Formats: sequence, C-alpha cells, structure tokens
Amino acid sequence: MRVGVFLSAQFEPAADPSDGLAAITEQAVLADRLGFDAVFLGHHYLAHSAFLQPLQLAGYLAHATERVRIGFGVLLAPLYNPLALAEELATLDVLSGGRITVGLGAGYRRRECEAFGVEWGDRIRRLREYVPILRALWAGEKVTAEGSWGKVADARLALRPVQPGGPPLWIGAFAEPAIRRAARLDAPWLMGPEGDDAAIAERLALYRAELREHGHSLERAYPMSREACVAPTRAEAVALIRPHLERQYAGYKSWDTAQGIDVDRYIAEDCLVGDPAQVVARIRRLERVHGITDLSLRLQFMGMPHEQAMEQIRLFGEEVLPHVAS
Repeated sequence: MRVGVFLSAQFEPAADPSDGLAAITEQAVLADRLGFDAVFLGHHYLAHSAFLQPLQLAGYLAHATERVRIGFGVLLAPLYNPLALAEELATLDVLSGGRITVGLGAGYRRRECEAFGVEWGDRIRRLREYVPILRALWAGEKVTAEGSWGKVADARLALRPVQPGGPPLWIGAFAEPAIRRAARLDAPWLMGPEGDDAAIAERLALYRAELREHGHSLERAYPMSREACVAPTRAEAVALIRPHLERQYAGYKSWDTAQGIDVDRYIAEDCLVGDPAQVVARIRRLERVHGITDLSLRLQFMGMPHEQAMEQIRLFGEEVLPHVAS
C-alpha cells in the first residue's frame, strides 16, 4: 500500500497566510521524512477560507521536499485551458524531478464554473476531452483539437515531463456515470472519502466491469481518499476528529452543494479512525478485500492546531505506516 497525506492548505481569512504556508510546508517535510509516499492538495476558488492554490503550492513543496510525490486530489480541470494545463503540469514535473501525480475532476460547484465562463454541462465534456489531449502532448505527439476551450492545429509541447508519457492521471468521481467515465478513459479512479465496505465493493465492481467492456487492463492503481485519525485509544481518536469533520462538512454544505453526513455513522463506517492496531487492520482490509493500492489520508483539517496536525502525521508515520507500507 502506498500512503499519502492530504494537506488542507486553507486558513481562516484573518489568519496570516505566511504562517499557514510555513505550517503546511513543515507537515509536508515531516511526511517526506517519515516515509509517506505522497502529499496531496485540493483545489477550489471562491472558498470561504484563504485557499492556497495548488499548482503554485506544488512547486513550492517540490523544492522543500526530497522524495515524496506531490499529488492533486483533485484539480478542477474544466476551469483550465488544456494546453495551459499540459504545460503547467509538465513544468511541475520538471521542478519536482518527476514526482507529480495528477488527479482531475469535473467539479461540483456551479459558482466556480460560472466565474470562469464554463457552462455547467460543458464541464463533463471538457474533462473527457482533456485526458487524451494531455496524454498526447506529454508523449510528444502533435495534437489537432477543438472545443469550447479553443482550438489548436498540430500543437506540440517543446517542454516534456520528466516521467515518460507524463505524470500519472487519476480521475476523481462519485456518481455512477462519472465512475464509468473514468474507466472509459482508461484512467485510475480516485475514490472519494465516503462509502462503507458494501459501497466500495459495488462501485469497484462497476468500474472494473466497465474497464473489461472497453478492453482495458485491470492491472492499475486503485487510489482512495479517506478521513483518518489515530490515537492511543479509539475514544480519543473519535473525540479528536469529530469536531473537525462536523465543521468540514458543514462548510461543504454551505457551498452550493447538498453534501452532508451523519458524523457518527461516517466515523464508524467510512473513516480510518482508531488506535494504531485498528487503523492498520482497516487499511490491510482495504488492500486485501478491495485491491486498494494508494491511500490519500486527511490527517489535518482547517482549524486544527499545527502541533496537533504534526502529531497526527508523526503518530501515523511511526505507528501505522511501517505495518502497511509497500
């Protein structure tokens, strides 16, 4: 199992962003030192918090770290021009020495699409068009394409990524049509942070069936994001994470989206919360039963004191990671 830390690079609007950047960087450096495989960054515009944008932050963290991969979980691809996205990500791959993993998503906030002049229904079409364009450009091929984003004829990138063929592309998806779309694009599906064992099995069966139908190999990365917390006892872990989850999902609900959760059920069934042995057992089950290969774990949340976030990363890195890492 490859395990990464999702960094919540967003802060209270009144907070000093320099302090926030220093904290996020220290967390990434600690994850790098402890042997985590990756750090992951999110992406939003017009958030209620001060949100460090991920492309720039990825470049900064690439310079601050040595070996850890830097992933996006996920970039809102339809808000970019695909050629700009290809060159920006190729640049990051060069800056990081080939350590970039690119999760792409269509987005779920109308406000963001409206601000960028992207029709709500067009965001799906753009995501579907962008994946083959990115792959072709990173492979050094000439691209002739046209869409609502613009058009190009015989476009080719002079700047090539370090990774052959470009950074790995994952597709974030929740709904059944989006899961099928990831399979049709022959891209690893980045599973979101909700779903119990039964839901995971059902969705993975759907994804794998769609892969088979289109002649794509089942041998690939199976990434998943999860909310997580580890403490000496399960009761302590639940008490630590519960207020952060309540706040996090209340914030999502205030964004033009219907996301909401039963926090107690969510912690019990979907999250990786408990003492080290319990968390290790849950992770091993994800790998053994469902074939999950990559985990992106949110161990720190907006509003969590930096020292507490560092302790979570340290505890997980010392007490859990040695028992699950590949």
